Amino acid sequence: MSDHPTLRALDEAQPFLDRHLGPRRDEVDTMLEALGFESLDALMEAAVPGGIRSTVELDLPPAASETIVASELRERAGANRPAEAMIGLGYHATITPPVLRRNVLEDPAWYTAYTPYQPEISQGRLEALLNFQTVVGDLTGLPTANASLLDEGTAAAEAMTLVRRANRKASGPFVVDADALPQTIDVVRTRAAAMGIEVGVADLADGLPEGELCGVLVQYPGASGRVRDPRPVIDAAHERGALAVVAADLLALTLLESPGALGADVAVGSSQRFGVPLFYGGPHAGFMSVAAGLERHLPGRLVGVSKDAEGRPAYRLALQTREQHIRRDKATSNICTAQVLLAVVASMYAVHHGPDGLRTIANRTHRYAAVLAAALGQGGIEPEATDFFDTLTVRVAGRAEAVVADARERGIHLRLVDADRVGISTSECTTRETLTAVLAAFGLTEVDLDDLDQATADAIPDPLRRETDFLTHEVFSTHHSETEMLRYLRRLSDRDYALDRGMIPLGSCTMKLNATTEMEPVSLPGFADLHPFAPAEDAEGYRRLVTELEDWLASVTGYDRVSIQPNAGSQGELAGLLAIRGYHRARGDEQRDVCLIPSSAHGTNAASAVMAGMKVVVVKAAEDGSVDLDDLRAQCETHRDDLAAIMVTYPSTHGAYEDGITTLCEVVHEHGGQVYIDGANLNALLGHARPGEFGGDVSHLNLHKTFCIPHGGGGPGVGPVAVRQHLAPYLPSHDLHPEPAKREGIGPISAAPYGSAGVLPISWAYVRLMGAEGLATATSVAVLNANYVAHRLDEHFPVLYRGHNGLVAHECILDLRPLTKQTGVTVDDVAKRLIDYGFHAPTMSFPVAGTLMVEPTESEDLAEIDRFVDAMIAIRAEIDRVGAGEWSAEDSPLRHAPHTTRAVVGEWDRNYSRELGAFPQGVDPDKYWPPVARVDQAYGDRNLVCACPPPEAFA
Repeated sequence: MSDHPTLRALDEAQPFLDRHLGPRRDEVDTMLEALGFESLDALMEAAVPGGIRSTVELDLPPAASETIVASELRERAGANRPAEAMIGLGYHATITPPVLRRNVLEDPAWYTAYTPYQPEISQGRLEALLNFQTVVGDLTGLPTANASLLDEGTAAAEAMTLVRRANRKASGPFVVDADALPQTIDVVRTRAAAMGIEVGVADLADGLPEGELCGVLVQYPGASGRVRDPRPVIDAAHERGALAVVAADLLALTLLESPGALGADVAVGSSQRFGVPLFYGGPHAGFMSVAAGLERHLPGRLVGVSKDAEGRPAYRLALQTREQHIRRDKATSNICTAQVLLAVVASMYAVHHGPDGLRTIANRTHRYAAVLAAALGQGGIEPEATDFFDTLTVRVAGRAEAVVADARERGIHLRLVDADRVGISTSECTTRETLTAVLAAFGLTEVDLDDLDQATADAIPDPLRRETDFLTHEVFSTHHSETEMLRYLRRLSDRDYALDRGMIPLGSCTMKLNATTEMEPVSLPGFADLHPFAPAEDAEGYRRLVTELEDWLASVTGYDRVSIQPNAGSQGELAGLLAIRGYHRARGDEQRDVCLIPSSAHGTNAASAVMAGMKVVVVKAAEDGSVDLDDLRAQCETHRDDLAAIMVTYPSTHGAYEDGITTLCEVVHEHGGQVYIDGANLNALLGHARPGEFGGDVSHLNLHKTFCIPHGGGGPGVGPVAVRQHLAPYLPSHDLHPEPAKREGIGPISAAPYGSAGVLPISWAYVRLMGAEGLATATSVAVLNANYVAHRLDEHFPVLYRGHNGLVAHECILDLRPLTKQTGVTVDDVAKRLIDYGFHAPTMSFPVAGTLMVEPTESEDLAEIDRFVDAMIAIRAEIDRVGAGEWSAEDSPLRHAPHTTRAVVGEWDRNYSRELGAFPQGVDPDKYWPPVARVDQAYGDRNLVCACPPPEAFA
């Protein structure tokens, strides 16, 4: 017999797993030896409690090569038929400028960055987000905008709750325009039902309904396309003590007067048509802007301008005390993930085109709609409205289905309104050929478009023509050539720290590899260019991909059903709690409204419970950080009659596998409650234990953590919800869902049926590339890396909590509190000093103030882990020098960190060397230099500025 390798052996010699994992086999052995284990299996046997370990073989396809997976995804993308999207309803065909597609959407310098909680190393994306806020603020005419929401429907729901809390004297329902986007109305209703808010839907063309009201939402232009002057409704609302929300189209606002100029208090909408692909419904950046006096009620994130330690302007997240991890059950929103990457694309679209370019695009879009309306009218098919921007609704007496079907055959998707009416929306992608095909679908073939163009007036009503300027800041007038744009994008990305530079050891956030093979399919036209309300038969590729992914996620979690709709982890939490609420109510247990939450829980848990209409009761932690089971039993007994659920993270937020999780589940079930297991830490369970098997009734999963969707500088996120069979009837539904069975239910959580469908190919690819064995191995290596970090650092920074057999899970908490007490050096000082060593800081002061939570993930190799550990040990030595009196904390390199290029030139008056300050590990030609010194957070909150500052500010 020959001793040459077989074809099968050669085919399997380079599995994707080896590229996903950081440590090589010899490095794994080195770390195992340091921990005293012979194998990964032995480590996991010791770390994971036997009572939760799964013996079920996961129902997943075997791992496939990158070539095969790429081919399979191309095949699924090819099974979709995007056609030309003219359906409208808030989703429009758009052109992503290639310079933005390649250098933002497809660039790991942008898509692998984390949320900019460390502003000194996030100045690039913070500037891009400030540009986004400026675009929104300028176009809506309201001075303060946030740095993106999840979609337009969610933004409208958040506006409803903002109105309620900012206008406490007003009572009565929140009234929504009947001409609002149908999915927006439904998302608002879903949120309102849980929070006990009355919602009324009325045709506001007839004025406001009688009686009290707290607020009103007007769509401008309406879903039908009609452009009505919103001032009478806004004025009437104000006269009755209510606030006015306007849902607006950003492109239309380049020609229409701004909501702020018309008296609106709040504006919401989507920035999708500013260069963000349709993505079958998402991810897209929603927006909200508010009038003066309402800025401190804004949900989500707000980028502001402060100053650094050297007196220069610096960007940072403003008003961070509103973040839900601080406010918990007092939070007014559970929004955590934003849509940062997509907000950056939208903002750069505005930078790229500038105000004149945007007007040109808007005028072209409108002219095609006006000419189309004239052509249809000439053929006896009159549009219902004479005032419109880009959307027409036309009546065709019983022929609507035939017209829509004919257009589909011609490669165009129109909107079937009802049996008698068709909706048509133009966009920047509309051409003469488009109009010819649309008219042919209506049976009109002899139309001279040039003559009509000459003879047709615009359909923008004169009283609403925009007179106010927008985008006057120089950033929107200086980057119009591709060379300038390319350099601007590079300059901003160079100011940031992302995974393409080095390790981001953030606890609870799982900053692992986002492989190129997983990312590439997102840009395939079949995935990128499909409208979310396209006919189901034209989305066959997405249907297959979603079904497969939902089935795989159900298998790995041990649940029966999964809904992919929630477009953030926080929204997955809300969906899971609404399922529990629906289940109890269906059984007649409407009084069950208490949600138990351990004191160590993620902050979004308490906020989500409040959003779901539940009362939060905190369960104490024991001294070892685990849930205090005695207190749990006491609370369950107290709330035997009104207990709805417990939300528990497993492994715990303290980074430990707790032995008592099965007992916890049993106790809650005995008292009539449901068990919600937060899936944020699923990366420590995958392939080894299944929440649905060891006691969970429902979990949400963070695809942007465990399943490789990149964090994108703070979003997109995807938070599918997985449930046991008894909760399946209460999963999110959607009136426009392509599957009829999913149109009836508790209502939608997000504006699109599949939420952020456009990034699902990433997670699909990850599971397909890894297979069951690969996923389990990844978990083992993540746990190995975390325990190695804990082992090496424990004598320098004690590990606060350990779990089963004294081991940590996939993350560990380092306790700096004794050192702070002894020396005055804080976690902030260590976090900022790590920048000088070339690292993003771990998670600070969560879940325990004064600590750092470290998660290395499975994708970091031993050299990078050792580099981080060595940096932390060196920082401990610097702290010891403070403790010894060599430096005071105020005069130490820790308090002066991070050191900028400006700090190390010119006069030097510090009592440590420039070299120690700037090059603590020796001169490095690849050193990351922060563009600003330590940012003064308090100054930025006292002096709130949330739009582009003038150039003179940087002089």
